[in-house]
Amino acid sequence: MTNVLVIGGAGYIGSHVVAALLDNGATVTVFDNLSTGTRENLFPTARFIQGDILDKQALSAAMTGQEAVVHLAAKKAVGESMQYPDKYAENNISGTLNVLNAMAENKVKAFVFSSSAAVYGIPQESVLDETCPVDPINFYGFTKLEIERFLTWYDRLKDIRFVSLRYFNAVGYDAAGRVKGLEKNPQNLLPIIMETAAGIRSKMAVFGNDYDTPDGTCIRDYIHVTDLADAHVRALHYLKTGGKSQILNLGTGTGHSVMDMIQKTQELIHRPISFDIAPRRPGDPAKLTAKADAAHTILGWTPRHSSLDEIILSTWRLYQK
Repeated sequence: MTNVLVIGGAGYIGSHVVAALLDNGATVTVFDNLSTGTRENLFPTARFIQGDILDKQALSAAMTGQEAVVHLAAKKAVGESMQYPDKYAENNISGTLNVLNAMAENKVKAFVFSSSAAVYGIPQESVLDETCPVDPINFYGFTKLEIERFLTWYDRLKDIRFVSLRYFNAVGYDAAGRVKGLEKNPQNLLPIIMETAAGIRSKMAVFGNDYDTPDGTCIRDYIHVTDLADAHVRALHYLKTGGKSQILNLGTGTGHSVMDMIQKTQELIHRPISFDIAPRRPGDPAKLTAKADAAHTILGWTPRHSSLDEIILSTWRLYQK
């Protein structure tokens, strides 16, 4: 794709997607309200529009001349989604419908969507592929699943072809150090571990140690954000060359527990991580790992940067500063 609008392109994942697109010769426009993204993550070679997906007029104007849209502007905290479903419905569902309607109005036909493994809920299988049942147990996951359902209709009725990428757990930072902005008020595990190691937090919470897992803590599939970004570039190329709409998992197929992540970080950076055991959070399944064979077959995608060593050390380099 030559002209790509990246909505949420100043955020953590979005800025890595922008870097990958620029590396591959795309002309990129970032559309972001900077509520969680940062100006530090903006690239001088990408055009920037400060705007919100709830602003229909601004969205429509940003679509002018675009060939494709990558949409990453979502509220994403599982626990918060259970407390404030109204905010998540408005931003994630209504906001995405605004994006799709602006695309239809401006005849933009290719869409890559940031979805989530949260659509699966409590898994019935130890490793999840795209044929597994979807039954979210948190409102965040519900919003992602509802959007995927809308996408199938917009494909049928508006000829907007899409690739919906169901991320598992995005971690790590750009090896070249081009993405410098830390996440604001992080809710995910590794940034919280890093804040504790760096002394930003005195202590962190481990939410539950009585799950049906080897050490009692939740197991997740951690994938380096550089690998995620590569999948977005490949998805856009796939759509550009006539590919049909797809829903694809992005993960490594390997799970690591919360305690695995804490212990591995301590081993690699030689600092203690102080933590307390806290009650379980509502909406957290015990284990989520991916089977991503379809992404390999359809996009030619393979994670290359997702070892725990590379994930942890690439993140620590940024937090050390």
